[in-house]
Amino acid sequence: MERKGTYLKVGDQVYHKKFTHWGIGEVVEEWRSTLPGGLCFVKIIFQDGKKRVFDNSFESNFCCYYMGLIRFSDFDLT
Repeated sequence: MERKGTYLKVGDQVYHKKFTHWGIGEVVEEWRSTLPGGLCFVKIIFQDGKKRVFDNSFESNFCCYYMGLIRFSDFDLT
């Protein structure tokens, strides 16, 4: 399955730059359209106990990356 144009995958851990009180979140589900140009979403469970759904396509102006979700693996913690 091709992942081109998506940001997060199941198992990724993230936090939101604006909503740090949500705590750390983990991607638990992905939905991707099989149609070209279709929608792509991820479901994330945060430490505050809430499940939130985000757009996961870099081609969208509302991609979770552009909206402030940061993946922990994007940081070099050494």
